Amino acid sequence: MRRVNENLEVRVVPAIRIHAASPSPARRAGRYVLYWMTSSRRTKFNYALQRALAWCHELNVPLVVLEALRLEYPFASERFHRFVIQGMNDNKAAFEQAGVTYLPFVERNAGDGRGLLELLAEDASLVVTDEFPAFFLPRMHAAVAERFQQREMRLEQVDSNGLVPLRASKTPFTFAHQFRRFVQKTLPAQLDHAPLANPLEHYGAQPFVLPATLSSRFVFATQEELASPDAWLPSLKIDNAVKAVEERGGSVAGEARMHAFVKRKLSRYHEDRSHPDDDVASGLSFWLHFGHVSPHAVWAAVMEHASWTKAKMAPKATGSREGFWNASDAADSFIDELVTWRELGLQRCHHTRDFDQYEGLPAWSRKSLEEHLGDARTHLYTRAQLEAGETNDDVWNASMRELRETGRIQNYLRMVWGKKTLEWFAHPRDAFETLVYLNDKYAVDGRDPNGYTNIGWVFGAYDRAWGPERKIFGKVRYMTSTATVKKLRMKSWLRTWGRGGMARLAYDE
Repeated sequence: MRRVNENLEVRVVPAIRIHAASPSPARRAGRYVLYWMTSSRRTKFNYALQRALAWCHELNVPLVVLEALRLEYPFASERFHRFVIQGMNDNKAAFEQAGVTYLPFVERNAGDGRGLLELLAEDASLVVTDEFPAFFLPRMHAAVAERFQQREMRLEQVDSNGLVPLRASKTPFTFAHQFRRFVQKTLPAQLDHAPLANPLEHYGAQPFVLPATLSSRFVFATQEELASPDAWLPSLKIDNAVKAVEERGGSVAGEARMHAFVKRKLSRYHEDRSHPDDDVASGLSFWLHFGHVSPHAVWAAVMEHASWTKAKMAPKATGSREGFWNASDAADSFIDELVTWRELGLQRCHHTRDFDQYEGLPAWSRKSLEEHLGDARTHLYTRAQLEAGETNDDVWNASMRELRETGRIQNYLRMVWGKKTLEWFAHPRDAFETLVYLNDKYAVDGRDPNGYTNIGWVFGAYDRAWGPERKIFGKVRYMTSTATVKKLRMKSWLRTWGRGGMARLAYDE
């Protein structure tokens, strides 16, 4: 009897998205294909899952999925742990409904998971995993690939990060308009190879029964633990001072947020996205970061709502924000954020390793900022003071309060939040490193290529030199809280996060 349903839809994953990190041949005598889920933590629109299922079909073996959460990753906290575990709960339901053996593993003590992947791989034909170009994941995958090569075990990494494959370009891009033109030339053809919306449909194999020796050595999370993480998260040695946020992690909540945005907010996105009081931002970055929602799913929902077809595209790529996709003003504005700005960071992180370092900023902006090191600073603050929101600027303090409590800063205010720190440190390197620290520690979507893009922009990355040259900022674009309060609708936001009062702006334009 066949182990895999012959009706399983098999769609070839583009070769440009597959990297044989350990290129040994697949073992024909293996008992299953192992999908090690590390960043694309979802069952829909997932190239890695699709690739693993194609191998199952070819080798006629079932699928086993391992999704693990280690204890000692950088900035490990209740906030991030809970979000991931809620996603595990959704994945468990989806995989079990499809008949797939799903293994959710959450470390209770540091090192509990050591050897789990290798033990599962011993009986596997091959291991398929995700590819992610930032945080600790590239190092982790490289270390595993080296061990697998020594044991002649095949490891494939599959890129599900964006609509444009990571390897579609050879070098990172300096400016957004350069990348936008590249996207306009490249993406239309890539859309013909989108991932399956539901690759598990018609899977139909018998679940693989794990050996008792594995279950006795490693304790996998139960259904009750995944459904109620608050009952046991405080017992883990993670940062429980960084509290979980109101939003629920997982594909179910992420897809609900996506559809609500398209239905209720998208039509006003191009006009109101900068105003804190209107808050028409999609709010999808949490779920995109943890891989609970695919950018392909978001693209499909937005473009379907706009009744878009390729026939509406402009005949020539220009790199302009308007006039190429021609879906609608609102949809085009949102797609520019989803693809251009989000994937600009993905490409940078894939091609370089200094994306989260001050030395990775453009030479012109570092030179200009450092020429003004001697300029007088009215206030100098420590990192701890900024983290506590104890500055002379109430807009900044309110933004920091919003970040600490909700895991996000409103889109426009994130830029102002970043710019102001240049005035509060003796050296821009200290400002840069502090922003990375605060973003990675508190933002649910921190530790992400998009976050490093945003911080880099504060210091001149992806931007041009501006004049007139100013104190402290030099030729780097200048922004202030004073101008922001005048420009945006934000009275309600200030009442919420500014402790009931209007902003105190103790400095001149």
